[in-house]
Amino acid sequence: EVLNNPSIRAALGRQLLFSLIVLLIEIPLGIGIALTMPRRGPWVPVCLILLALPLLVPWNVVGTIWQIFARPDIGLLGRLVNGLGIPYNYTGNPLHAWLTVLVMDVWHWTSLVVLLCYAGLQAIPDAYYQAARIDGASRFAVFRHIELPRLKGVLLIAVLLRFMDSFMIYAEPFVLTGGGPGSSTTFLSQLLTTMAVGQFDLGPAAAFSLIYFLIILLFSYVFYTAMVRLGRAEG
Repeated sequence: EVLNNPSIRAALGRQLLFSLIVLLIEIPLGIGIALTMPRRGPWVPVCLILLALPLLVPWNVVGTIWQIFARPDIGLLGRLVNGLGIPYNYTGNPLHAWLTVLVMDVWHWTSLVVLLCYAGLQAIPDAYYQAARIDGASRFAVFRHIELPRLKGVLLIAVLLRFMDSFMIYAEPFVLTGGGPGSSTTFLSQLLTTMAVGQFDLGPAAAFSLIYFLIILLFSYVFYTAMVRLGRAEG
């Protein structure tokens, strides 16, 4: 009966779509950035500190920063985009609101993927690269046959963490758009909070909260099983 609620179905669809797009953007982008980072030298701590900065910003502050940054009247991003002749307004256009929320999440959380991938790359023994140089392997061949296979476990962890976090996203879009315009950026966590706290409709909110939990638990179990099997295969 809960799933027959059109608002819940729409919010669940938006939530799944958001998580899918976030993973498709942040995982490849994180791998690419990690591959370009220096492995040794004085620039290593500088890069690591710069990458860690977005992760230190609280979630509600991230929404506030982007709320000001993307405003079409005073925000740097909003004025820049409008200056290019694009009528950008995330408070009135659902597509612009979606893109702004996505860019905000990419800015905030891609660093986590980068740091995980960088740690995985640092753990690869130099002997693999020396053998590749002796064989005359191209850069792509090194990535395809050496780096990517050694990053499988790290990437599974990254996908699991990013899926869980993106699927439970609440503070950032709530502060940035308030779920609007209309309900275009109202994700499942926001809808359930509104139902339980705002409307005091505790029955449906509690019922779908359990479904919400089971969805996350199912995906976590799938990724955990994949990680265990990968570890046994490598062992």
